[in-house]
Amino acid sequence: MMLAYMDHAAAAAEPETIELAMVADAAECAAARDFGGLVGARPAAVVRPASADDVASAIQAAALTAHLTVAARGNGHSVAGQAMAEGGLVLDMRAVARRTQMQLVLPSGGAAFADVPGGALWEEVLHWAVSSHGLAPASWTDYLRLTVGGTLSNGGVSGQSFRYGPQVSNVAELEVVTGDGQCRVCSPSVHPDLFFAVLGGLGQFGVITRARIPLSPAPQTVKWTRVVYASFADYAADAEWLVTRPSERAFDYVEGFAFCRNDDPVNGWPSVPIPAGAHFEPSLLPAGAGPVLYCLEVALYQHHHQHPDDVDEVRR
Repeated sequence: MMLAYMDHAAAAAEPETIELAMVADAAECAAARDFGGLVGARPAAVVRPASADDVASAIQAAALTAHLTVAARGNGHSVAGQAMAEGGLVLDMRAVARRTQMQLVLPSGGAAFADVPGGALWEEVLHWAVSSHGLAPASWTDYLRLTVGGTLSNGGVSGQSFRYGPQVSNVAELEVVTGDGQCRVCSPSVHPDLFFAVLGGLGQFGVITRARIPLSPAPQTVKWTRVVYASFADYAADAEWLVTRPSERAFDYVEGFAFCRNDDPVNGWPSVPIPAGAHFEPSLLPAGAGPVLYCLEVALYQHHHQHPDDVDEVRR
C-alpha cells in the first residue's frame, strides 16, 4: 500500500527532510479546508517536503497506488477545493519555502533575477528583494500572502498588470515536478511546451518548486491615492483612460472596486480611506448617488533619478 510505503520512507529519512502527517480528524486538518470555505476534502496524509526531490519522491510513491490523487497546497487560498485531495496526498509547499533560501541571480548583461521556492509568499519575496537588494518584481498580486507557485499556476493579476503584464508574463525559468515524478527545469527556450503549460495551468501539468523572477530597481517613494465615483459610466471611462495612457505618462498601478454606500467596516465607506486614520466624508457625495459607489486606486512610483516635479507632471 502506498501510504505504508510513504510512512516507511518518512521514518527512514533525516528529520530535516520529508515529513508525513497522517490525517486522523478532518476538523483538525487545515489541508481539508481552503479560503473559499465552500467545500471540504479530507486527505489521507499531508506531506511536508523539504526540497524538490522530496516532492518528486512523493509523486513517484503516489503513482504506486491507482486513483490516488495528489494536490499541491500553498497558503490554501483556493476557493473551490483546488488545493485539496479527498483521500489522497496534499503537498504542503510552504514546508519547502521554510527550508530553502532565496537566491539573487546576476547573469551577464546587467539583468537581475530572484530564484525563489514555489511555496514562498509574495510578501516574503518582496521584503527580501527590497530590503536586501533594493530590487522588486515588476508585477505582484494585491494580496501578498499568496505563494509564488499558486499565483503562477493561475495567472497573477493585479493593478500593475495593465502596464507590466500578469505574473505569468514575468517569469524567466521554472523548476517543475511533473506527474511522472521527474524534476525538470524549463524556460521559453528549454522545454517551452512544459513552461507555458505550467504557467496558468492550474496545477494540472506539474508542481512548481522554484521560479526565477526578473527584478527591477525598487521605487524610492510611491504616490498613492483613491478617487470615489457615484457614476459607473464616469468610473469606467476614467479607468479606461488611465490604462491607455502613453507609458511615459502612465501610472504604475491602477485598480478599481465597488463598495456599499453605508458604514459597514468591510464593504462600506470605512474600507476606502487611506492612510489609516483618514476619514471618508459621505456628505460630499452627490444627491443622486445610489447604494453602490465605485473607487479607482492609482499609484505612481518615484525613483531616485526622478525629480518630484516629473512625478507631478505625469499626474496632470
